[in-house]
Amino acid sequence: MVSPFRRHQQMVRALKSGAAAPRKAGEAPAEPKPDTEAGTEYAALKVLLHDNLRTLADTASIEARNPKKAEMAKAFSDWIEGVLKAGEQGQAAQDEILVTNMIWAIDYRDFDYALRLAAHVLKFNLVLPERYNRTPVCFVAEEIATVALANHEAVTLEQLVQTRALVEGADMPDQAMAKLHKAIGRAYERKAEAFDPASENAPAGGKAAYLDEALTHCRRALELDHNAGVKKDIERLQRAIKAASEPEQE
Repeated sequence: MVSPFRRHQQMVRALKSGAAAPRKAGEAPAEPKPDTEAGTEYAALKVLLHDNLRTLADTASIEARNPKKAEMAKAFSDWIEGVLKAGEQGQAAQDEILVTNMIWAIDYRDFDYALRLAAHVLKFNLVLPERYNRTPVCFVAEEIATVALANHEAVTLEQLVQTRALVEGADMPDQAMAKLHKAIGRAYERKAEAFDPASENAPAGGKAAYLDEALTHCRRALELDHNAGVKKDIERLQRAIKAASEPEQE
């Protein structure tokens, strides 16, 4: 078990990691220099990280890997908190530890934590390990949307909207962004189905407001990818919007 002193030491050194990796404006950050305190700490934690990755590679079951990732992530939490604080001060280094923990957090379904790390990754143009063959922005958008479409209870509408805000305007394949819009559209539709007019948080437009949002996102998904699989969603939403407006007309 890591002592409180070591945990504090990791955080303090992580705070210096950005300064230990100077870069010119517009350049992607480098890893902390190995001859610094931050670089020495980073190198030691990378050894642990790679040991963890080998352990995961030896685990055939994906279902069994994800709890292991959640447990392994605890060893890096203090370093990561220091890195995030450094980021708030405008300093960042390329950090395989933080990037890998972002990926793990998506895998073990802690999306609030994953999005905190993703905000840092995208702000400072950190890169994923080569084996992922995708940019971080594409990875975040597509992986979170994929989980949401497979299991809508795993990801909240708010988390999907936050994901879209993080990746908005970034360059990625249209199919990836279409998948995210599809997931958001379906989440809004479920929100409409569960609508309670007596709720304090009910939107001004009522149930129709959620349905309109759902239709907007599904249409956008279709614009981006004709094979997005939202045509039936659009037809269903159009019928629901019509049905919701009929009592008002009567």
